[in-house]
Amino acid sequence: MVSSSVSDDSAASASSTSSSPTSSSADDCPPKGRPDASDAAFGDVDDPVVDLSAITPPAATDPQSWTRSRLAALNAQFEPRDPQVILQWAVQTFGSGLAQGTGFGPSGVVIMHMLSEIDPSTTFFYLDTDLLFPETYDLKDELADTLGISITRVHGGATPDEQAEAEGPELWNRDPDRCCFLRKVEPLQNFLAKRTAWVTGIRRDQSSSRKKARIVDWAPKCEVVKVNPLATWSRKDVWRYIIENSLPYNELHDRGFPSIGCIPCTKAVDGSGYSRDGRWDGTDKSECGIHT
Repeated sequence: MVSSSVSDDSAASASSTSSSPTSSSADDCPPKGRPDASDAAFGDVDDPVVDLSAITPPAATDPQSWTRSRLAALNAQFEPRDPQVILQWAVQTFGSGLAQGTGFGPSGVVIMHMLSEIDPSTTFFYLDTDLLFPETYDLKDELADTLGISITRVHGGATPDEQAEAEGPELWNRDPDRCCFLRKVEPLQNFLAKRTAWVTGIRRDQSSSRKKARIVDWAPKCEVVKVNPLATWSRKDVWRYIIENSLPYNELHDRGFPSIGCIPCTKAVDGSGYSRDGRWDGTDKSECGIHT
């Protein structure tokens, strides 16, 4: 098994990727105009209705304790709650065992901002495949600087050239599942082996495969609790939050890229489908494997 190599990327100045939303119909691209303030309500973390101390999870490291009934009870409590409440619960429950993984998409940016206000010492990480867009790396640096956080780089250990020597050239074209496993899935599993909870930006409106995503779940591949605080949010909710908080985002969203991954496997789309469209075009693949 390839060991993941991990390093801390300190906050650094970078060319700005902040831009005002432009007209685009892509599902996760900025919506036309400024969303109406009446479209979504964003409550405070100190929600007087929610007693966080009363929301007691089972043992975080024991998969047997995360039964369907206990998960259902937690999800029932969190379904009507704001993401900040869910994140504060996660921080209080898992402490230093909590980590947010992000590909720096709009949902990830929103969660990074929320967590940076709740606990800026939270572990933030990304999977560096060596094949990300320059705009993605620029956004990473800008977010670290803007939010005052450290973002950990998680890498599989092999460069693309080394992978080509072992697996043949352009593995992403011949066997994208194998490429994603080597450059994303396996490094993630290795990194999360020392964690108890993983925060993701999954939303139910992103694709047909995510329609039933739960707010709190057990991730058997990584043996950690998986927290999806934006599961109930829509694209419009996400962009409203980004606009109202003047947060930077990947400028490729203004060019018709609803979902941004590795350069060889990502393209712009016409915006008529889900927000995962444009990934692995021409195949039936829609997930890299870390969420399946």
